[in-house]
Amino acid sequence: MPSDLWRFAQTLYAQPGVEDACLRLQAGGADVCLLLCGAWLERRDAGCDAQRLALLQALAAPWQAEVVAPLRRLRQGWRNPAASDPQLKRLREQIKGLELEAEQRLLQRLEAATRSWPERGEAVEGESPGAWLEGLAPGVDDEALRVLRAAALAST
Repeated sequence: MPSDLWRFAQTLYAQPGVEDACLRLQAGGADVCLLLCGAWLERRDAGCDAQRLALLQALAAPWQAEVVAPLRRLRQGWRNPAASDPQLKRLREQIKGLELEAEQRLLQRLEAATRSWPERGEAVEGESPGAWLEGLAPGVDDEALRVLRAAALAST
């Protein structure tokens, strides 16, 4: 069953400019699943603090390193050879599907970890809504973060 975060991520990713922004952020070393979660949390006005940022990063890092990244490397490594080999192309598409499913599972884990966090007007002292993206990707492409944030806040 799709989660709220997964549906949000799919809708957001389809917005103009978001796919390009996410690919630029990923190329810069950012975890796009974390950023999609951060955009979702900003949209919900969930309070952001160092403890919550650390929790999300600790939850995502092993899954990204052990599951998503190896699938992505394999898929990307097969890009050129698959262009001239129909069987390899088919296998590459299957790897792409597994990579997408792994990202969906990560988003489900992130959503489950944030389910009890207050939102919209329930912020706790010391938390600041709207700081998620910079907290999850410090020093990364600010323009791409702005595109992601604007699309998230404009989405319904």
